[in-house]
Amino acid sequence: MNKNLFYVLILLSMIFWGSSWINTKVLTLYVNQYEIVFLRVFLSGIFMLPLLLFLKVNFKIDFKTIILVLLASAVMIFYSISLFFGVNYGTAGLGGALVTTLIPINTFVILALLHKKTISLKHSFALILGAFGVLTMLNIWYFDLNQIFSQHNIYFLIASVLWPILTIITARATNTTPLIFNFYIYVCCSVISAFAIDFNYLTRVVEYDYIFWINILCLTALSSAFATTTYFIGSEKLGVNKVSSFVFLVPSSALVLSAIFLNEKIDFNTLLGTVCAVVAIYILNDIKLRRLFTQ
Repeated sequence: MNKNLFYVLILLSMIFWGSSWINTKVLTLYVNQYEIVFLRVFLSGIFMLPLLLFLKVNFKIDFKTIILVLLASAVMIFYSISLFFGVNYGTAGLGGALVTTLIPINTFVILALLHKKTISLKHSFALILGAFGVLTMLNIWYFDLNQIFSQHNIYFLIASVLWPILTIITARATNTTPLIFNFYIYVCCSVISAFAIDFNYLTRVVEYDYIFWINILCLTALSSAFATTTYFIGSEKLGVNKVSSFVFLVPSSALVLSAIFLNEKIDFNTLLGTVCAVVAIYILNDIKLRRLFTQ
């Protein structure tokens, strides 16, 4: 597949990831966080299954891949739990800034440590610029110091380390396709998260209105099944570092969609932060605009 097409698909995925913040905010009016986690991974696997059957993919995986699936599933569950505790006990707005800012940075750092390489000055500048853009979008400069240094925000820091680890594990699963690997992650996560919910209570979802179902479908079919799978495929095709840099765009897409669907205002900081994030991605991916439009 053309590399430029991957860039378009990943950009679209970041928009869907941004919308997931809105979807989740709406869904908390109906179900608790544990139920959201279960519904998200379970329905995402369900939505992936017809595509896998249509493509006639081979569901067989070897022992090494099984181990990687189990590791990735455990990391994804801990990632979800960390975000859950962070939102409940920490500062939610700051959490969005911390996680989104640190995922690309931590990815570069972890890979540099694994490969015993240094991060170039150009990439360091881009990471700082992207971090500045995200923090500006979310107006971190107006947070109280007690909020910033709250001990509960450690959960967000943990989440920002776990996601790069999950991405790296997925990229190591070279004996199967990202589609199959991601499908099995959802299957395993569904089994694990099922122990934390009451199915007798969960059956009430069939009585919920269309607003619930629109948001749960967007969260599972678009944000998880499509966007997360595309992200993992991109990690394999383009490299973990390059793909992780696109996470800088998630806050801006979330803010723009919030303005459209939740009537929240877009201010100058949002625009400035978005420009910084886009420039950072441009630098980190070594994108040549002329080549992008001529290929």
